Amino acid sequence: MTGHAPQASPTHTQEAEQPPHNIVKAQIVVENEKRNIPLPDYIMSPTILTAVATKQELDVVPVTRALISVSDKTGIVDLASFLASNKVELLSTGGTAKALRDAGLEVIDVSDFTGAPECLDGRVKTLHPKVHGGILGVRGNATHEAEMTANGIQKIDMVVLNLYAFEATVASGGKFNQCIENIDIGGPSMLRSTAKNHAFTTIVTSPDQYKEVICTMKQQNGGTTLELRRRYAARAFALSASYDSAIALWFSKQLTIDASADVVVTRAYKQEFALKYGCNPHQNPAMIYSSLNNKLPFEVLNGTPGYINLLDAANAWQLVKELHEATGYAAAASFKHVSPAGAAIAAVPLSDTECAAYEVANPSNLTPVALAYVRARNADPMCSFGDFVAVSDIVDEATALVLKKEVSDGIIAPGFTMEALDILSKKKGGKFILLRAVAGYEPEDMEYREVFGMTFAQKRNNALFTKEFVSSKKLVTKGSLNDAAIRDMIVASICVKYTQSNSVGFAKDGMMVGVGAGQQSRVDCVKLAGRKVRTWFLRQHPKVLSLKFQPTVKRQDRVNARVRYIEGDFTKEEKVRWEAEFSEVPDPLREDEKEEFLLQNLTGVTLSSDAFFPFRDSIDHASKLGVTFVVQPGGSILDDEVSAACDEYGMAMCLTDLRLFHH
Repeated sequence: MTGHAPQASPTHTQEAEQPPHNIVKAQIVVENEKRNIPLPDYIMSPTILTAVATKQELDVVPVTRALISVSDKTGIVDLASFLASNKVELLSTGGTAKALRDAGLEVIDVSDFTGAPECLDGRVKTLHPKVHGGILGVRGNATHEAEMTANGIQKIDMVVLNLYAFEATVASGGKFNQCIENIDIGGPSMLRSTAKNHAFTTIVTSPDQYKEVICTMKQQNGGTTLELRRRYAARAFALSASYDSAIALWFSKQLTIDASADVVVTRAYKQEFALKYGCNPHQNPAMIYSSLNNKLPFEVLNGTPGYINLLDAANAWQLVKELHEATGYAAAASFKHVSPAGAAIAAVPLSDTECAAYEVANPSNLTPVALAYVRARNADPMCSFGDFVAVSDIVDEATALVLKKEVSDGIIAPGFTMEALDILSKKKGGKFILLRAVAGYEPEDMEYREVFGMTFAQKRNNALFTKEFVSSKKLVTKGSLNDAAIRDMIVASICVKYTQSNSVGFAKDGMMVGVGAGQQSRVDCVKLAGRKVRTWFLRQHPKVLSLKFQPTVKRQDRVNARVRYIEGDFTKEEKVRWEAEFSEVPDPLREDEKEEFLLQNLTGVTLSSDAFFPFRDSIDHASKLGVTFVVQPGGSILDDEVSAACDEYGMAMCLTDLRLFHH
């Protein structure tokens, strides 16, 4: 608790030293600096108030009088009815008082309580000593209680309030003066007064606190505990900081660029739940917060998500949501460590060869969302082991049955059918994570990140990659585009938008077939993703499809064994164990067989890059992988050389002028 009596300087009396206003301080500083005179101590050091004495140190404080003034009436009648049933006197204002009276509750208007009418178009309602004195008076302090008695001030033990909807006014396009009028003054003043005196008073700022207030008061014979009051006070101060920050940020946008540089941004967060740990077990504690007064973008339906799970979920959900918006098809993504192992849309049915390579026995049973995930998972099924999944559409039974067979950590989707929910909630012994994305959720335009004591802020990357970026107007080479090429350019470009940079991606038939993430060199991205393209397509080679496994070999082990067969670079010890997985040991897949199969069959592949190709070497390497179409931002001093390389190989290339770095 704080009081009002500063400690005196050892050499000067308070009366002699204490200036009446900060303006006087500023004048003294300026004048003394001009004259080179040393400044007194009170100018150089802040005045620190001493704690106000009290004889009462109570845990449980009875609630006898409550002031209620809310714009959000959710649940307020129930709370007020409970308070009234506990003989708590109710004070209120305006619309809140009317709502409570309409519910049959006895209410005293604040103007009657203070003896001062509301005035100045409602700007002054609660700014009165009988309100703030009743809140701030220290119980058990003889001086405070004597002054309260002398001035007719009665104790107020609880304040229930919301703040004026300033942010909603701004969001609705309110004019400058209207936004100013919706800056709450009385609300924050009561909020801070009540939170400051939380040793004796309870501040309630949100309907989601009403249930706990009622429960606590029932358990404590009509009182609240110190633990609850402190917790609610902390939240109240955070709300005040967030509210003032929103005002300051909005105000800064009304100023010139030079003037807005002085604005301080304060962000307030509410802890939603604790995590087991952060990126690593030793990074503990770890929590998930929501921006105060905003919800998380998902609900947890099953399982316990971890730190990296949620990073994957956030990025994967944005990817599939944008794929669906840009193409109109159901979309899916398979994420590992905040980059996609695969992503796809349900644009092209599976061929018989693909069904064999992906072990899909009944393709006719696949719904669009199930098809999208089968394709996403099979871009790189080795890397997708233990993935986090996102799909753009409601998860149905067919999709759940596909997921049931795979090793996966969880999924985020807009919803789940009852059949799908039943299947997936039993997966991993009931630990499979199910997240339901909140419909219509839109994050703030600005995003913030704290790294090593620095806070980075930027406008989030909300550029939606659509057909306009890959139209014939964007074509800079001799080749031409078709609908399939445009579709795959969109798929690949949205995928690299959510891949750790530098990144490139190869796409065919509406699915990613190779993603190269997080490389410092652009051509290394192409080579990394290109190796994945080769492996993906060679899984359809007749010799791979004819591998005869032992019946006891599990699904993921078959996936891994096929990849190692294609790669062929076994150690002696590894080969012994690998051969034991087959009922018939296969002949090697020779390099000339691989190259012939790729050369004769792989074509129509699209390559997208998140930034420009600095040299033609990436195009040269891509030519070995059936690439017919290229899409990139452009902007290199060697763009003409890269375009010429595309023409040499018969590739059609679009320059989008849209860089898509992601970090």
